[in-house]
Order: sequence, then C-alpha cells, then structure tokens
Amino acid sequence: QEAFGNRFVRLPLVTSATIVNGNALRINWNDVVPKERLNYILGNPPFSGAMVMSDEARENFGEVFADLKGAGVLDFVAAWYWLAAKFIQGTNIEVGFVSTSSITQGEQVGLLWRPLIDRYGIHINFAHRTFKWSNEARGNAGVHCVIVGFAMFDIPVKTIFDYESIDGEPHALAAKNISPYLVDAPSVLLENRQNPISNVPGMRFGSMPRDGGNLLFTATERDAFLAREPGAIPYVLEYMGAEEFINGEKRWCLWLVNVAPTELRKLPLTLERVEKTKHFRLSSKAAATRKFAATPMLFCQIAQPGTDYLLIPGISSERRPYLPIGFFSSSTIANNRVYIIPDADLYVFGIVTSVMHMAWMKFTCGRLESRYSYSKDIVYNNFPWPDTPIDRQRDAIEQAAQAVLDTRARFPEATLADLYDPLTMPPALVKVHHALDRAVDAAYGKRTFKTDAERVAFLFERYQQLTSLLPVAKAKSAKARRQPA
Repeated sequence: QEAFGNRFVRLPLVTSATIVNGNALRINWNDVVPKERLNYILGNPPFSGAMVMSDEARENFGEVFADLKGAGVLDFVAAWYWLAAKFIQGTNIEVGFVSTSSITQGEQVGLLWRPLIDRYGIHINFAHRTFKWSNEARGNAGVHCVIVGFAMFDIPVKTIFDYESIDGEPHALAAKNISPYLVDAPSVLLENRQNPISNVPGMRFGSMPRDGGNLLFTATERDAFLAREPGAIPYVLEYMGAEEFINGEKRWCLWLVNVAPTELRKLPLTLERVEKTKHFRLSSKAAATRKFAATPMLFCQIAQPGTDYLLIPGISSERRPYLPIGFFSSSTIANNRVYIIPDADLYVFGIVTSVMHMAWMKFTCGRLESRYSYSKDIVYNNFPWPDTPIDRQRDAIEQAAQAVLDTRARFPEATLADLYDPLTMPPALVKVHHALDRAVDAAYGKRTFKTDAERVAFLFERYQQLTSLLPVAKAKSAKARRQPA
C-alpha cells in the first residue's frame, strides 16, 4: 500500500496473478508478459547436472544453446541465464536466479559468462555466495546454491552476500565489481591452459589402468598372489590414488613396463590377469579402450615419472582447511584420480599447500557434489605464483614447508583425513601451517588478508598482470631466437 498507493485486500480474491503453466525453455517469454511491463525476473530454475539430464531436458537444453559451441558441459540452470540475457536486451529489467553454484566455478564460468558479458552486455549487480539451501519436502537433500542478480545496466556500488558457513546467515559486503566467480574483482575469466602462466613445474594426471580391476590388488589380494607367485614381487608396486593417499588405504598394481617377454612367460598367474585385462578391453563399447587390448600388460595411459613427484588429490573434502598433498618416489604408481608434479621441491609444496592456493582453488575449481574437484588446466595452470622471491623469502617458505612435513610425521598412526579434519587437526600442525601461510603471503608482498575472497581478488589482479605480459614475453622470445649468436 505504501509503495503503490492503493489498498491491498487479500480476501475476497478479486485481483489475481497471471499464471502460465508451460515449459519455460520452449515458450516465448514475451507471450507471457510483454517485456515493457516488466521490472524483475525472479526464479529458482531446476537443478540438474550436465551429465544427469533427462532426454527431454537435454533436447530442450540443446535448442536453447543452439548458438553456443561447447554448451554440453553446462548445467541445466544455465539455460535460464541464456534466455533471460536475450530477453532483457535493451531494457532495465533486473534478473535474480537461485542457481547451482557450479555455474560460478570451474570450466563452466568461462563457457557461460564470457558470451553473457561480451555478447549480451550483462553486469552482475548483486550475488549470494555459496550457501546450503533446502526445503521441507520429504526426502529433501540440501543443495549448495548461489544467487546471481544481473541486468544490462551497471551500478556503482554492488552487493555481495557472504556466508561464514554454508548453512549460516549472510552478511552484506559492498563491491566495486562482481566477477562471475562472485568476488570483488575484475570480470576476468580463466581459460583452460595446457601450461602454467608462471615459470613453475608442469602438472599432469597419473596413469590410467582401465583394466577391469585385473591389474590391481588390495593388500590381502597382493599377499595371497605373491605367496603363490613370488617371482612377480619386482612387478607389484604400490598404487596410489586420492582415496589411498588421504585415508591411508593400501593398494597395489602389476606394473609390467619394460618386462621382457621371457620373464613374463615365467609368471602364469600374472599372465592370467593380463589375459583377463585383454578380454575386458575387447568387450568395451569404447573404441579407444578396445585399441589398448593390443597391450594388455600395460596401463592404457602411462604418465609415471622416473623421479620423485608431488601428489595432489583430484577430489578432496570441502571441510578441510588445507589441501592435503605429499611427496612420493617413482616406485609408487600414481593413478588417474590424482595429479602429479614431477621434480617438485619444497618451495612448490609450500605454495600449493598454502592458504593462498587453497583460496584460489575454492573459488575457481569445479565441485563433485560439495567436494572440491581440482583442475590442472583451470586451477593450477592459471594460478598466479609470486614473482621470483628473493633468497630469504624462498628459504622461509622451504623451511616452513619442511616443518609441515616434519609435524605430520609426528603422528604416524594418523591419516591425512585425521590430520586435516577441522575438528581433529593437531594444534602443532595448525601452527606450522599458519607460519607457512605468513611466509607465502610475504613472498607476494602482502602481510594480511581478512578473508579468502580478499585473497582471490588480489590473485585475480595478479593474474591480469601476468597474462597481459604473456604475448609480449612470447614475442620477445621469438625475437631473441632470430638474433645472431
């Protein structure tokens, strides 16, 4: 009544809303209500991941994104953003959608938001960062959501609603700009990169068996196998994935790289497992898998380094304050559920396990349910490392990194899941991690950050600086190669 000047009477029902029952991805929105009469579009579009859409949903989704290449990896909710962006062209309509947080994380960000910004001129004017949303429906499970408010016009002061815990209450933060990662930073969109933007060691996946389990053993299976075929002992190596690394589980694998045929023929139980692997691959529907039936004694993809390496789990709990990572020797076979950095040193370990890198990962990686899904091409290769630190800064990071490893070793019975659970993390480990964080911050020329969002905003500014130099650096390199010796 105060806003519109006329008395609002609930009963009897004289004035009612216009309700249209239809498929929002197929009907013409302008037929429902002409855009000239609209001020706001509000909605809670259906939540469905790219890999689990129904056939009907996928068909509707494909029609909406007929003009966007690569849209098949986007989640269902992205279709509403696309239609709304088209619909509000040339208007002052504001849009607010409750959405799966996935569209502001990982590779979906660049794919969806680049054309929304570049092609349709969209500005994000308010946003709620990730929170847990649920309702009272029977069997309802909480979903991690964001709310994104956007329009064609920009406003000088924007608002980000942040949550100290995902099931807590929000508090408002003023922002100059809201990027698609929902931080107060320039609207920079990360690219899938094959190599790091900084001068650091490269990262790659571990090795993929694709063997139907025939080349792998539990600890019990390994013992029983080697008791019957002790000649295979040199070829049964420890096998390490994210689950084994974090939870201390033990698994082993047959690693038959460079084994002479004469030696292999002396191992009938090993050959039996190799033959089962061949049959498994031949029966696959995937032509790529069937191709590897020609070499059934080997993993399908071999990426094992000949040196020590740093291991990073592909999937990790969002509850952990730090990403658990660790060093391994070349005799431990890393599987394709982890990432590895061959020849990494304590400095690399210190940066990657720091809160600085952890904050970057939180805001830029994808998620599996609510867990972090690490990415080489998005997270690691785009991470803006410090400028080459001076000797005392590098020494401080290496010493603090070694202190983290030494402190872990004081708890030999504890798994990394135990050590990095926020409720059971030893105070001594917390202390050395904080010391490492301070050393890493100093290498960036910073002393303190109040929040992870502040860290990420700072890192995006640094990212812009680094990427703006990449073409220049390449050009200089090419010119240098043309100079006579």
